[in-house]
Amino acid sequence: MILLTGATGLTGSAVLRACVDGGLPVRALVRDRAKAAGFPDGVDVVAGDLLAPPASAFDGVDRALLISSADERLVETQQAFIDAAERAGVGHVVKLSGRGCRSSSGFRFARMHAEVERYLAGSGLAWSVLRPSQFMPVYFREVPSIRRDGVLALPMGDAKLAPVDVGDIARVAVALLRGEGDDGGRYELTGPEALTMTEVAARISAVAGRPVRYVDADPAAKRAELLAAGIPAFFADAMDELFAERRTGAEESRVDLGTHERFGVRPTTFAEFARRHAAVFRGEAPPTHLWASGWQPA
Repeated sequence: MILLTGATGLTGSAVLRACVDGGLPVRALVRDRAKAAGFPDGVDVVAGDLLAPPASAFDGVDRALLISSADERLVETQQAFIDAAERAGVGHVVKLSGRGCRSSSGFRFARMHAEVERYLAGSGLAWSVLRPSQFMPVYFREVPSIRRDGVLALPMGDAKLAPVDVGDIARVAVALLRGEGDDGGRYELTGPEALTMTEVAARISAVAGRPVRYVDADPAAKRAELLAAGIPAFFADAMDELFAERRTGAEESRVDLGTHERFGVRPTTFAEFARRHAAVFRGEAPPTHLWASGWQPA
């Protein structure tokens, strides 16, 4: 049995679908059972909190995927789950982390994930870590300004990123949950291209039904925009830190397809991603997860 946390979120839901499609027995630990109403048939659902997961969540579980919300309690939450998994005798934990997660990072969530990685490595569990670069769906956040003004406004200067498709992450996660990886393995994941925001805008423009241009936004103005949209200050400040790190040449700018090659996953290009979600960029359909890799309304 495989236990998934974060199964109602962007990455967790993609892993859930991939597990079901692959015929793997899956259990999802969710805080709100109502949010599991749309899960595929055959998924076992247990209601509970990662800070104090019920013992029933671990019954018969051999491997688990650890994902939690990006908030102030990320370290506490994930360490509590690791402790519970170890007590329950779980065989292997796969943790979703991020590229460039290190204790010296200027981005608070990178430091938090680095702390949890160290904690997991020091536990008695077998483990592996997925370290993806920027998620492609984060550009759904910019759809309002794309539709209103034809503008992709981000405080990124001329920096490059190599965003990765969530479907690619899910396929690698399933391989690890099948036991195809190494104990103690850290798996970097990027997309196949390092793109400037001007190049990202061009790919969105090709499907959006209108020209889209990149504007190098003022960092303070972007933070104010996030706050005005209802984003908590803690997360808005974190995004400000992330933009600052990316402007100076983050690890996410370097393409690394070694993990794709290891597990036989064809890397998805940003153009392919944009075509698949053209209705979102045209404003004809809402994104499934508007805030993608970060905070989402409860």
